[in-house]
Amino acid sequence: MKFKLPTLFNRTSRVEDNIDSFFDRVVLAGLLFRQAMKLYMEHGVCVEFEEKLARVEALESENDQLRREIETEIYVHTLIPDLRADVMSLLEDVDVLLNLYEAALFKFHIEQPQFPLPTLPDLARLLDTVCDCVEVLIASARAFFRDIRAVRDNNCRVQLLETEADKLSTALLRRIFASELDVSRKIHLRYFVERIDMLANTAEDISDRLSIYAIKRRI
Repeated sequence: MKFKLPTLFNRTSRVEDNIDSFFDRVVLAGLLFRQAMKLYMEHGVCVEFEEKLARVEALESENDQLRREIETEIYVHTLIPDLRADVMSLLEDVDVLLNLYEAALFKFHIEQPQFPLPTLPDLARLLDTVCDCVEVLIASARAFFRDIRAVRDNNCRVQLLETEADKLSTALLRRIFASELDVSRKIHLRYFVERIDMLANTAEDISDRLSIYAIKRRI
């Protein structure tokens, strides 16, 4: 017999659909971020980059409103009052990831750091790893509502990807600081490498808290 946890909500359709939409927007923002960054590496700040930045900005605004609606609904429809705070904290944590996507793109748009051509493949690998890490975190957050057993497996993948992102960012920074670039430019590039790596670090922090929420839901 398949084990199934009781739903968190009395009327699942509206609340769970809104939570799905909330997570969908974060995933879409991640895809746009990845595409925008690859455009930036190839062409710098171009029209297509600015269009994707505008879409991420719109998604961030939409999700802020949706999160507030979900939080209001949770107080009405939640079956397990003890988990209300955990669910709202999870949504707020995940919303931070979308904010980081938007902020990073704005920083690139404004400051336009120039990475040396030989470092671009390393930067692309870091970008892909970080974006994959966030996507797995979102899968783990979805599992919290539907398949609690999948949370642990997804969180393990988040940790592995975060560790890989740390290795890639460290290697990239070593390469930058071993180069003959001016010190001021090295420091400037370091800031942007750290901005990208921050997404994976944040995803891992959220996965740690999500593990605790999942344990509490099982009890």
